[in-house]
Amino acid sequence: MSTASTALITGITGQDGSFLAELLLERGYGVAGLVRGGGERSLGCSEHLREQIELVHGDLLDPDSLRRAIAQVRPAEIYHLAGPSFVPASWQRPGETLSAITGSVAAILEAVREADPRARVFAAASGAIFGDADESPQREDTPCRPTTPYAVAKLAAHELVGVMRAHEGLHASSGILYNHESERRPEQFVTRRISRAVAAIALGLQDELALGSLDAVRDWSFAGDIMRGAWLMLQQDEAEDYVLASGVPRTVAELARTAFACVDLDFERYVRIDPALVRSPEATPSVGDPSRAREQLGWEPQVSFEELVDRMVQADMRSLQGAARPVQGSP
Repeated sequence: MSTASTALITGITGQDGSFLAELLLERGYGVAGLVRGGGERSLGCSEHLREQIELVHGDLLDPDSLRRAIAQVRPAEIYHLAGPSFVPASWQRPGETLSAITGSVAAILEAVREADPRARVFAAASGAIFGDADESPQREDTPCRPTTPYAVAKLAAHELVGVMRAHEGLHASSGILYNHESERRPEQFVTRRISRAVAAIALGLQDELALGSLDAVRDWSFAGDIMRGAWLMLQQDEAEDYVLASGVPRTVAELARTAFACVDLDFERYVRIDPALVRSPEATPSVGDPSRAREQLGWEPQVSFEELVDRMVQADMRSLQGAARPVQGSP
């Protein structure tokens, strides 16, 4: 692909969109971001890029607006990252979740087919599509058994990408993304709750960290590494689906212990189990097998788990520093 290419990113205001936009700008792309409402609204994680990107109006629940955005920008590459990402909320609004996730993918693929079938499309799927799979780690061909409305919607979108690719000849790829984190992750996610609490405890602003199931297993990666994998997917001659993950199972306890170690504090001293936060254990650990991405894309994570956690804790330390009360005995 030419370095003069234009890319359209949905979800430009989020963690993933901001890291992807930075990567594309560094590679000489023109970057357009889909936003709801006027351009005067906050760009969230991409606010620092406001002067470097074009903003175009669109709404995931309005297919016509998505078509108009694509027709206006005429991008060579489309990265569809937007959509609900906090899984528990999908139980409250399953219909809206399906529309926002599956409907938006359908609208984007239809618009590409009508406006410019040469455009390349990346759609963000999720390791949640595998649900109670019979194996762990999961591969691209692992049978899916989703267990939440969010996962059902992501699976439907994932399958639609494959069907449209086969039937219409579109260069459309689905990235099966496992948990990926950074200091830009919203605070309702357990990784940021941990890093924020550890920073607050280290600064004397908080006394303890309440957690649920310490033995819950996740596959955590750095968001910037995952977005580089998404970019690599659209540089291939043939479109294909890929699992993007670390491939390493880690528990919540390991994450918390690593975070406390970043500030030289004892994990056991500050963590309290809150029964209200404990969830039923999952039958199958959610861990991805990234072998295909490593072999075919040459993709390798560049930020280790320990570096990721330290990065998050230090960012939260900086943001909370001004609120910290003076340490006793300090000048």
